[in-house]
Amino acid sequence: MVKAADRAKRPARTSVWLEEKATARGGGGGRRSDQPSGLDRDRITETTVRLLDAEGLAKFSMRRLAAELNVTAMSVYWYVDTKDDLLELALDAVFGELDLPEADSESDPDTKADWRDQLRELAAEYRKLLVRHAWVSPLVGTFLNIGPNSMRFSLTVQRAVKNTGLPPHEQMGALSAVFQFVYGFGTIEGHFVQRCASAGMTQDAYFQQAMGTVKAEPRFAEMVESSAELMDARGGDTVEEMRERDFRIALDLMVAGIEAMLARTRS
Repeated sequence: MVKAADRAKRPARTSVWLEEKATARGGGGGRRSDQPSGLDRDRITETTVRLLDAEGLAKFSMRRLAAELNVTAMSVYWYVDTKDDLLELALDAVFGELDLPEADSESDPDTKADWRDQLRELAAEYRKLLVRHAWVSPLVGTFLNIGPNSMRFSLTVQRAVKNTGLPPHEQMGALSAVFQFVYGFGTIEGHFVQRCASAGMTQDAYFQQAMGTVKAEPRFAEMVESSAELMDARGGDTVEEMRERDFRIALDLMVAGIEAMLARTRS
């Protein structure tokens, strides 16, 4: 366990996964007599994820976690040094929920899954993760994300993009186009879902109320008139149906863009 004063003096570390405790579950080898009983890294991480889902990132604290575990805050420090350690562990834990498609770039071209299907599956899984755990979005850009589950996802994405046949200098651009789009789409969707839940309203009811408010404002008349045709064309009877259609079309555009790049490269 590292004392608070010592933690403050230590230089900023880059990742919990580069610390000894990352691979030493329970704080290392055998349990010491003065360590708290009934705790381990997995239980602490699972509780952290549950609290983040229920209460959000802003309300999360070591004291709140300790109270949920029915231990003292200092007990948690036997297993992690900082709050950031916990957040990083929780982030990687939820990446373990992803159902990843096979995307082995070394597989037989005749039996290998189509790269279009691979990218669509990965995009759909990533989107679901961002919506299911709204706190993930800000943390993705905060940490290195070099835990085992995050690395598995990154490797699968890289292999799927490699399977497109794009030259290496274009592959990162394709990866960014697809997955930064998914990040933005899933982040906004997750926040909307969370806002509706906080308001005690369904997504459809919240959307209808918001649109009604906008339409009632004379200063927004031009915008409402301009967007009326687009809104009618979106199709779907519910917010979720409209969102699904938007996501599918956006992904189709991404795939079409990669196909156009391939055609240009091969011409």
